[in-house]
Amino acid sequence: MRWWSSMLVLSALAAPARAHASESAAPPPGCPDHAAHAGSAASHFAEVDARGEVAMGFSQKATVHHFLLTRQGGVIVVTASDAEDGATVSAIRAHLAHVAGAFARGDFALPGEIHARVPPGVPEMVRRRKAIRYHFEETPAGARVVIATSDARVQDAVHSFLRFQIEDHRTGDPLDIPEEAATAR
Repeated sequence: MRWWSSMLVLSALAAPARAHASESAAPPPGCPDHAAHAGSAASHFAEVDARGEVAMGFSQKATVHHFLLTRQGGVIVVTASDAEDGATVSAIRAHLAHVAGAFARGDFALPGEIHARVPPGVPEMVRRRKAIRYHFEETPAGARVVIATSDARVQDAVHSFLRFQIEDHRTGDPLDIPEEAATAR
């Protein structure tokens, strides 16, 4: 129950952070190439969303993604914006069940396809895949994958992977382990 309460607090904190994250994606207005950078960043994020929509099998606009860091690793959470949208909820569950199984086998082709590159942390997560547990869980409006390891080096790799996801999906989730979880480390 304590874990779930922490997730609710993180979700509440993420909304204002999401607005900040989208603002911080653009370079400062004083940059001489501001328009070019802003356009290329917008283009990059649009491409990530388009590739994600195809690879994940559901609309990125009809869902909310969260990537949360924990002291043991982290959590990938995807929910339908409309909990009554059964097709999207089913697609989320199928996608995250697939992700949990693929990651456990060391198969990170899907994130590579979505982001058009190998995300940070993946090489170590593949090398040390037997030290990581991936647990799929359904939620009322979607699903989550809990990623856990007791190996500090692998935890760092998982955190790098999740931070990259936070930034490239513009979720606004905290980039640090929540204070309560960090002190228990």
